[in-house]
Amino acid sequence: MKKIIVLGPGCPKCEKLKKDTETAAQELGIEYQIEKIGDISGMLQFGVMTTPALVVDGEVKVVGKVPSVAELKQMLA
Repeated sequence: MKKIIVLGPGCPKCEKLKKDTETAAQELGIEYQIEKIGDISGMLQFGVMTTPALVVDGEVKVVGKVPSVAELKQMLA
């Protein structure tokens, strides 16, 4: 099971990243658990200063942008 974390305070870009990541995971048919961390201390644990950010299985994959669903699929596969 993939552990996916979206880092961001809840801005529209953060919400879009979460929604698009869920779409990508569902289209791939993978098992996943998604979590959203919006507090600064939680984001700093990953060394992230710019949002939105995406963490997959403990590895930061994206910082400061919202990739396309196709790009997200590649990150999750």
